[in-house]
Amino acid sequence: MKRFIQIILFLMIGYALYTGYSVWTYGDEKVSEADAAIVLGAAQWNGKPSPVFEGRLKQGIELYKEGHVEYLILTGGKSEQAASSEAEVGKDYAMEHGVKEEDILFEDRSLITADNLSNAKEVSLEKGIRSFLIVSDQFHLKRAVAMAKHLDMNVEGVPTQYSAYKSMETKVPFFLREWGYWMGQPVTKLIML
Repeated sequence: MKRFIQIILFLMIGYALYTGYSVWTYGDEKVSEADAAIVLGAAQWNGKPSPVFEGRLKQGIELYKEGHVEYLILTGGKSEQAASSEAEVGKDYAMEHGVKEEDILFEDRSLITADNLSNAKEVSLEKGIRSFLIVSDQFHLKRAVAMAKHLDMNVEGVPTQYSAYKSMETKVPFFLREWGYWMGQPVTKLIML
């Protein structure tokens, strides 16, 4: 019995280390081409993107300007106190930085990643968009890509090179949250069976 417990503990530690490493390092170094980049929303502050959202927008705009995508799909709703949605603020920012209005689609109803992706898929159907690059912060990408694949979306993750999470003080809490989400997925699936 003691040997069995040791094996289980070893497997649990191995699983934890593997998932931690996969969350920390997730994202394609080599960017492919796709129909559109989905820029996942983050907070907006008085009509301006928060530093986190601005980092994601910069990466999406770069993908567009370099010809990796034809469209940007901006996501994010608004809180009760906000005058405009994250997606609207993102659209204004993208246009100020050279993205044509006709190449911007947005959904402004969602407040969580799963809804961002589901609504982005919905708005992309009218344009015949079938492949996507998801733009977010590196630690968020693994979960976001998994959610999109669950929606039968053809996606790859692109970590923003302009992340606001630069210091260990900001990286570690964000990483731990995403690691916790990722490690909890199998447990959640078992409970729902």
